[in-house]
Amino acid sequence: MNKFNGVSRLGLRDKTTKKVIAVYPKKAEGTDAEIERSVKDWYYTTSCSAEEILLNAYVDKISEEELNEYERRMKET
Repeated sequence: MNKFNGVSRLGLRDKTTKKVIAVYPKKAEGTDAEIERSVKDWYYTTSCSAEEILLNAYVDKISEEELNEYERRMKET
């Protein structure tokens, strides 16, 4: 299954709230499993609390609207 094949924007989403946690800054390449590993590995390197957050997150497609909302939230913090 290639659910991430050709997707222009990926990120991590919270399993409970479904909100975007982070947007992956690189082009997604490889199989779905490789892409999921790459996104999680990238996020793991971003902060000390990433390991805890990753326990309740999954890799998903990010819409343009969600990207805009995420960017607004990041500017506010």
